[in-house]
Amino acid sequence: MAEDKGQLCQEKMASAGICVIIPTFENAGTVGDVVSRTLLYCRDVIVVNDGSTDSTDDVLSSLPITLVSYPDNRGKGHALREGFRKAKEMGFSKAVTLDADGQHFPEDIPLLVEALGKNPGAMIIGSRSLRNDNMPQGNTFANKFSNFWFSVQTGRSLPDTQTGFRLYQLDRLGKLNLLTSRYEAELELLVFQCWKGVPVVPVPIRVYYPPKEERVSHFRPGWDFVRISILNTFLCILAIVYGLPSVLLHKIFRSR
Repeated sequence: MAEDKGQLCQEKMASAGICVIIPTFENAGTVGDVVSRTLLYCRDVIVVNDGSTDSTDDVLSSLPITLVSYPDNRGKGHALREGFRKAKEMGFSKAVTLDADGQHFPEDIPLLVEALGKNPGAMIIGSRSLRNDNMPQGNTFANKFSNFWFSVQTGRSLPDTQTGFRLYQLDRLGKLNLLTSRYEAELELLVFQCWKGVPVVPVPIRVYYPPKEERVSHFRPGWDFVRISILNTFLCILAIVYGLPSVLLHKIFRSR
């Protein structure tokens, strides 16, 4: 049954021009398993090695993927940008993104593909439950903080604005001149998609948080929170002069 589901998902993704992009940094212990499970649901997987110094390249060397690799760590935002550019270069029109640390379940990819079938042209967001018992307290606060400012900046409400499990419409991403290069770039991408009038559809997904001693996290609570705050301040200003007027114009033209 699982094999049939995986094969059906592979066929749907291939016909719809969807690939999977997995950014990774120092995830040698998990990335091989994540990629192998992803390949059961999508034949076209792009892994972006964001300057890892562990054995990530060795782990990936025997897997049938497209590998984008560079020597210096540039941040998740930069890795996603390189992955999107490679996907567009290869002719894909859409891309699912998921993390390499094992928190996301590749087995949930069909949920995003199914939602896309019901909402063509939409950006699909895999939404985690903020009530998950194992979710680190800092993550819960940061997500609620991000959700609030996202609603201010876009006039929309989403249950999880920091999830990395998403399905993007590549032709709506523009030139990918991101303001940020680290992990907060995902919030920036989400806000700009909303300002462009792209429908955003949340889909519940599972998430796994390993015990604290086993986690590989690159989140730095102090400095990263400062960066998020700076980005949110800039986005709020930009929302007044550009974002919210754009949203209003999209609504007016859609109603005609």
